[in-house]
Amino acid sequence: MKQFKLNSKRKSSGQVVVLLIIVLALLGGAWWWLNSNKENAAKEGTGFAKEAFQKIAVQHDANFFNSRLSPQARMNFPASAQQEFMNEIVRLGAPVRPVDVQGKIEFNSQFFEPHGSFHARIYYPARYADMDLTISHPVGRWQIDEIAFIPQREQPAPAPPAAAPPPPPAAPAPESPAAPAPQAPPASTGAPGAGG
Repeated sequence: MKQFKLNSKRKSSGQVVVLLIIVLALLGGAWWWLNSNKENAAKEGTGFAKEAFQKIAVQHDANFFNSRLSPQARMNFPASAQQEFMNEIVRLGAPVRPVDVQGKIEFNSQFFEPHGSFHARIYYPARYADMDLTISHPVGRWQIDEIAFIPQREQPAPAPPAAAPPPPPAAPAPESPAAPAPQAPPASTGAPGAGG
Protein backbone atom coordinates (compact mmCIF):
# COMPACT_ATOMS: atom_id res chain seq x y z
CA MET A 1 0.00 0.00 0.00
CA LYS A 2 2.82 2.43 0.91
CA GLN A 3 4.65 1.59 -2.30
CA PHE A 4 1.56 2.49 -4.36
CA LYS A 5 1.18 5.84 -2.59
CA LEU A 6 4.83 6.73 -3.20
CA ASN A 7 4.55 5.86 -6.89
CA SER A 8 1.43 7.97 -7.32
CA LYS A 9 3.13 10.93 -5.56
CA ARG A 10 6.17 10.61 -7.81
CA LYS A 11 3.95 10.47 -10.88
CA SER A 12 1.98 13.58 -9.91
CA SER A 13 5.13 15.57 -9.04
CA GLY A 14 6.68 14.51 -12.35
CA GLN A 15 3.56 15.67 -14.18
CA VAL A 16 3.71 19.05 -12.43
CA VAL A 17 7.36 19.49 -13.48
CA VAL A 18 6.52 18.61 -17.09
CA LEU A 19 3.57 21.01 -17.02
CA LEU A 20 5.77 23.81 -15.63
CA ILE A 21 8.37 23.21 -18.35
CA ILE A 22 5.66 23.40 -21.03
CA VAL A 23 4.21 26.61 -19.55
CA LEU A 24 7.68 28.22 -19.31
CA ALA A 25 8.45 27.19 -22.90
CA LEU A 26 5.16 28.70 -24.09
CA LEU A 27 5.80 31.92 -22.16
CA GLY A 28 9.37 32.13 -23.52
CA GLY A 29 8.10 31.51 -27.06
CA ALA A 30 5.40 34.16 -26.68
CA TRP A 31 7.94 36.67 -25.31
CA TRP A 32 10.32 35.97 -28.20
CA TRP A 33 7.46 36.30 -30.73
CA LEU A 34 6.29 39.63 -29.23
CA ASN A 35 9.83 41.05 -29.19
CA SER A 36 10.43 39.89 -32.74
CA ASN A 37 7.20 41.53 -33.92
CA LYS A 38 8.11 44.72 -32.07
CA GLU A 39 11.52 44.89 -33.77
CA ASN A 40 9.96 44.23 -37.18
CA ALA A 41 7.31 46.91 -36.61
CA ALA A 42 10.01 49.44 -35.63
CA LYS A 43 12.03 48.62 -38.78
CA GLU A 44 8.96 48.79 -41.01
CA GLY A 45 7.85 52.09 -39.48
CA THR A 46 11.27 53.70 -39.94
CA GLY A 47 11.37 52.38 -43.50
CA PHE A 48 7.92 53.81 -44.20
CA ALA A 49 8.92 57.22 -42.81
CA LYS A 50 12.03 57.32 -45.03
CA GLU A 51 9.95 56.27 -48.03
CA ALA A 52 7.38 59.00 -47.26
CA PHE A 53 10.08 61.71 -47.13
CA GLN A 54 11.56 60.40 -50.39
CA LYS A 55 8.23 60.13 -52.22
CA ILE A 56 6.86 63.48 -51.04
CA ALA A 57 9.88 65.79 -50.71
CA VAL A 58 12.11 64.40 -53.47
CA GLN A 59 9.86 62.69 -56.02
CA HIS A 60 6.80 64.95 -55.44
CA ASP A 61 4.48 61.92 -55.61
CA ALA A 62 1.00 63.34 -54.93
CA ASN A 63 -0.66 59.90 -55.32
CA PHE A 64 1.50 58.38 -52.58
CA PHE A 65 0.75 61.37 -50.33
CA ASN A 66 -3.01 61.09 -50.89
CA SER A 67 -3.17 57.31 -50.55
CA ARG A 68 -1.23 57.17 -47.28
CA LEU A 69 -3.07 59.88 -45.34
CA SER A 70 -5.04 58.65 -42.33
CA PRO A 71 -8.79 59.40 -42.31
CA GLN A 72 -8.24 62.30 -39.88
CA ALA A 73 -5.34 63.67 -41.92
CA ARG A 74 -7.49 63.47 -45.06
CA MET A 75 -10.08 65.65 -43.29
CA ASN A 76 -7.30 68.12 -42.39
CA PHE A 77 -5.93 67.95 -45.97
CA PRO A 78 -8.76 68.05 -48.49
CA ALA A 79 -7.76 67.67 -52.15
CA SER A 80 -7.16 71.42 -52.63
CA ALA A 81 -4.92 71.61 -49.56
CA GLN A 82 -2.98 68.54 -50.71
CA GLN A 83 -2.38 70.17 -54.10
CA GLU A 84 -1.25 73.43 -52.49
CA PHE A 85 1.04 71.51 -50.12
CA MET A 86 2.68 69.62 -53.00
CA ASN A 87 2.99 72.81 -55.11
CA GLU A 88 4.90 74.50 -52.30
CA ILE A 89 7.38 71.61 -52.24
CA VAL A 90 7.71 71.47 -56.04
CA ARG A 91 8.46 75.24 -56.18
CA LEU A 92 11.67 74.70 -54.21
CA GLY A 93 13.06 72.29 -56.81
CA ALA A 94 15.11 69.17 -56.24
CA PRO A 95 17.04 68.76 -52.99
CA VAL A 96 20.79 69.23 -53.33
CA ARG A 97 21.67 66.68 -50.62
CA PRO A 98 20.28 63.30 -49.60
CA VAL A 99 17.45 63.62 -47.06
CA ASP A 100 18.60 62.69 -43.54
CA VAL A 101 15.62 61.37 -41.59
CA GLN A 102 15.70 61.40 -37.78
CA GLY A 103 13.12 59.88 -35.44
CA LYS A 104 11.92 56.64 -33.89
CA ILE A 105 8.99 54.30 -33.46
CA GLU A 106 7.31 53.99 -30.06
CA PHE A 107 4.51 51.75 -28.80
CA ASN A 108 1.43 52.80 -26.80
CA SER A 109 1.51 49.54 -24.88
CA GLN A 110 4.69 47.51 -24.55
CA PHE A 111 4.29 45.72 -27.89
CA PHE A 112 1.22 47.11 -29.68
CA GLU A 113 -0.04 50.26 -31.44
CA PRO A 114 3.21 51.48 -33.00
CA HIS A 115 3.53 55.14 -33.95
CA GLY A 116 6.44 57.44 -34.66
CA SER A 117 7.56 61.02 -35.12
CA PHE A 118 10.21 61.87 -37.70
CA HIS A 119 12.01 65.02 -38.81
CA ALA A 120 14.18 65.90 -41.78
CA ARG A 121 15.96 69.05 -42.90
CA ILE A 122 15.87 69.20 -46.69
CA TYR A 123 18.44 71.37 -48.48
CA TYR A 124 17.38 73.07 -51.71
CA PRO A 125 19.53 75.26 -53.98
CA ALA A 126 18.51 78.59 -52.41
CA ARG A 127 17.44 77.55 -48.90
CA TYR A 128 16.39 74.65 -46.71
CA ALA A 129 13.06 73.43 -45.34
CA ASP A 130 12.10 71.43 -42.27
CA MET A 131 9.60 68.60 -42.66
CA ASP A 132 7.90 66.80 -39.77
CA LEU A 133 5.93 63.59 -40.08
CA THR A 134 3.84 61.60 -37.61
CA ILE A 135 2.89 58.06 -38.58
CA SER A 136 0.95 55.14 -37.08
CA HIS A 137 -0.07 51.59 -37.88
CA PRO A 138 -3.62 51.04 -36.59
CA VAL A 139 -4.66 48.18 -38.89
CA GLY A 140 -3.18 46.75 -42.05
CA ARG A 141 -0.59 49.34 -43.06
CA TRP A 142 1.35 52.43 -42.06
CA GLN A 143 -0.33 55.79 -42.51
CA ILE A 144 0.52 59.50 -42.24
CA ASP A 145 -1.30 61.13 -39.32
CA GLU A 146 0.29 64.60 -39.49
CA ILE A 147 2.70 66.31 -41.83
CA ALA A 148 4.25 69.78 -41.81
CA PHE A 149 6.56 71.44 -44.31
CA ILE A 150 8.24 74.66 -43.18
CA PRO A 151 10.47 76.37 -45.77
CA GLN A 152 12.93 78.89 -44.40
CA ARG A 153 13.12 82.41 -45.77
CA GLU A 154 15.14 82.71 -48.90
CA GLN A 155 18.68 83.77 -48.12
CA PRO A 156 19.72 86.81 -50.19
CA ALA A 157 22.95 86.46 -52.10
CA PRO A 158 25.80 87.78 -49.99
CA ALA A 159 26.71 91.38 -50.87
CA PRO A 160 30.25 92.04 -52.02
CA PRO A 161 32.39 93.20 -49.13
CA ALA A 162 32.43 96.98 -48.79
CA ALA A 163 35.73 98.82 -49.03
CA ALA A 164 37.25 99.33 -45.65
CA PRO A 165 36.84 102.92 -44.41
CA PRO A 166 40.05 104.94 -44.27
CA PRO A 167 41.71 104.89 -40.89
CA PRO A 168 41.02 107.97 -38.73
CA PRO A 169 43.76 110.61 -38.68
CA ALA A 170 46.42 109.91 -36.14
CA ALA A 171 45.89 111.76 -32.89
CA PRO A 172 48.86 113.70 -31.54
CA ALA A 173 50.82 111.77 -28.99
CA PRO A 174 49.97 112.78 -25.45
CA GLU A 175 52.56 115.04 -23.88
CA SER A 176 54.55 113.67 -21.02
CA PRO A 177 53.43 115.16 -17.76
CA ALA A 178 55.61 118.15 -16.82
CA ALA A 179 56.79 118.77 -13.33
CA PRO A 180 54.46 121.12 -11.54
CA ALA A 181 55.61 124.75 -11.65
CA PRO A 182 56.86 126.12 -8.33
CA GLN A 183 54.26 128.21 -6.62
CA ALA A 184 55.02 131.70 -5.50
CA PRO A 185 54.91 132.24 -1.78
CA PRO A 186 51.83 134.12 -0.60
CA ALA A 187 52.18 137.86 -0.42
CA SER A 188 52.49 139.10 3.13
CA THR A 189 50.27 141.85 4.42
CA GLY A 190 52.92 143.81 6.07
CA ALA A 191 56.55 143.74 5.12
CA PRO A 192 58.90 144.00 8.13
CA GLY A 193 60.92 147.10 8.34
CA ALA A 194 58.72 149.11 6.05
CA GLY A 195 58.54 152.75 7.03
CA GLY A 196 55.43 154.45 7.51
